[in-house]
Amino acid sequence: MGKKTISPAVLDRLPTYLAYLKTLPPGTRYISATGIAKALAMGEVSVRKDLSAICDIGRPKVGYSVSELAEIIEAFLGYDRTDTAIIAGAGKLGRALLDYEGFRAYGISLAAAFDNDPALWGKTESGKPILDVENLPVFCRENNVHVGIIAVPASAAQDICSKMAACGIRAIMNFAPTHLLSPPGVTVRNENIATSLAQLCKSAAEI
Repeated sequence: MGKKTISPAVLDRLPTYLAYLKTLPPGTRYISATGIAKALAMGEVSVRKDLSAICDIGRPKVGYSVSELAEIIEAFLGYDRTDTAIIAGAGKLGRALLDYEGFRAYGISLAAAFDNDPALWGKTESGKPILDVENLPVFCRENNVHVGIIAVPASAAQDICSKMAACGIRAIMNFAPTHLLSPPGVTVRNENIATSLAQLCKSAAEI
């Protein structure tokens, strides 16, 4: 089956479906769109449309094979292969991300962090390297890196983004508190933790 093109909104929801499927009790063979929607407090029509965008294994009065649906979502998201990623910025956030083992479940291997502060060069507690940012081009070329994470101060983020693009990185997650401009051919996802937390607090206050 060839890879289908879906909207960014659907792509954002697929990991949620997968995470739910993995919480089902062992031995659960089938799940309906209605059951998924109810468990996740989502619209049944939306769930059904999302899943039909990537597969056609749903059966009337039976639903979806849990194991097969999970495998399809994992394959669609690329979790069945391993992508090597790097981090620019070896401060507290960068080191925490570098040592977080949970990324492996999603087919991501964080290989190294880069920083311009010599005091940070060396290895983390888990043994992963923190290197001079000048080594970024060689490391990316030798390790076929196409995914990058930015965890540097806002003032340095755009420059690092450009450096990553020049190294062949084509997907960037930005944790710096600034909106980055995407270089040609590069997808940048801006993640502002402070903004997200503020929005969450506002939602809690309105409940």
